[in-house]
Amino acid sequence: MSAAGFGASVPPDAQHPDLPGWFAGLLSAIDDFRASDVSALTPPPDAAIRRSAVLILFGEGPSGPDVLLIERAVDIRSHAGQPAFPGGGLEPGDDGPVAAALREAREETGLEPSGVKVVRVLPDLWLPPSGHTVTPVVGFWSAPSPVWAADAREVARAARVPLADLVDPGNRVTVVHPSGYRGPGFQVADMLVWGFTAGLLDRLLDLGAWSRPWPREREVGIPW
Repeated sequence: MSAAGFGASVPPDAQHPDLPGWFAGLLSAIDDFRASDVSALTPPPDAAIRRSAVLILFGEGPSGPDVLLIERAVDIRSHAGQPAFPGGGLEPGDDGPVAAALREAREETGLEPSGVKVVRVLPDLWLPPSGHTVTPVVGFWSAPSPVWAADAREVARAARVPLADLVDPGNRVTVVHPSGYRGPGFQVADMLVWGFTAGLLDRLLDLGAWSRPWPREREVGIPW
């Protein structure tokens, strides 16, 4: 699917007139993003909050509009083997979540942060399995650079996943976990994207008016 299939006729975003029309459609709607649309869970008031940030990086690749995902290494302590957005915990030297998201993306994928235009910072989300409050940072890849598994200790690979693959009904599933969890999933780039990352993608595809009807009765289990 070309960029035209993602609403290229949408007027440019007033704050970022240099960005492509297909992306402007998401920017015009993204202020309606609510954390409760992805998760009903909020940090408990007495929690020892650990802050993290992820970079949701959209770009225009060889196959049209895409988003950057990584697959975590299978032997790390947290979220082993799972597809995810680049990101990680805030460190003392980080000047907030934007700096953390860009630093982590560089460390994990080798991308050049100067080629990323940060356009929005979304509301914080609570990730109970790791006890992190996660800040999603939305960016556009104005000057793409090569990406790879730059930190092999934590990342198995990095992939630019076309939005056309994400919205293809044939790649959409409902993921079922033995714990009782049910949520949206994507079978793309030889990965099963589920959980926190899939929930964010699902919401952003809806906000961008890119989603297509898909068979929610198609269920898959977690493969590990």
